[in-house]
Amino acid sequence: MRLTPEILLAAYAAGIFPMGESAVDPELFWVDPRRRGILPLDAFHVPKRLRRVVRQGDFEIRCDSAFEQVIRGCAEATEKRPNTWINDEIVRLYAGLFARGAAHSVESWHRDVLVGGLYGVAIGAAFFGESMFSRVTDASKVALVHLAARLRLGGYLLLDTQFLTPHLAQFGGVEITRGCYHRLLAEALAYRASFPAALPEAVRGDPLAALQSSKITS
Repeated sequence: MRLTPEILLAAYAAGIFPMGESAVDPELFWVDPRRRGILPLDAFHVPKRLRRVVRQGDFEIRCDSAFEQVIRGCAEATEKRPNTWINDEIVRLYAGLFARGAAHSVESWHRDVLVGGLYGVAIGAAFFGESMFSRVTDASKVALVHLAARLRLGGYLLLDTQFLTPHLAQFGGVEITRGCYHRLLAEALAYRASFPAALPEAVRGDPLAALQSSKITS
C-alpha cells in the first residue's frame, strides 16, 4: 500500500517516523528510537555569538514561502553530509502534509536568495523537526532560533528532534527514553497549538525575547 499523508500523521502521533536509505532508494522504513532527542522549549539556549548574529538581522526570515525548496535543500549532498535519507517519496509525502497545513518551513533568505532553513511536522502542540540545511554560515541556526520563538508563542509543548546531535546539544537539546518521549507526546497531542507565520510586533525585531516569555502578544 502506498503511503499517504494521513498515514504519516498517524505514525507521528504514534511516535514513529519514516526515513529513506538514500536519496536514490525509493523505499522508506519506520524509525522508533529507543532514545529520543528533544529541545525543551522552556530551556532553549542560544549561544552568545549566535545571539549577536540573530540581532544583526542579516537574514530575512520567512515561513512557508518555499517549503519544497527547503526539503530539497536539506537533501543536498555536502562535504559533511555526502549522503541523505531524503528521497523523492519523502518530498512527495511532506509536500502533501504541507498542502494540508500539517507541515511548515522556516527559511533564511539573503538578498532574496534562499540560503538556509528547516522544516517539520505539526500535530496538536507537538512539532517534529525533520531536517535543516545551510548554504551560508549560521543560516540554519538563525532559522532554528526563529522556529523556537514561534513555537513558544504558538503554545507548543514539544519540539522533537528525533535524535540528539552535538549541534542540537548546544541549543539545550537532551536525550530521553522512549517511554518518557511517549508520555510527553501524549500530553502535547492533547492540546492545540497554532503555528505563527509571523512574530508579533512586540518581538519582531528580537525573536530572542519570545524565548523568555510565551505570553507576548501583538
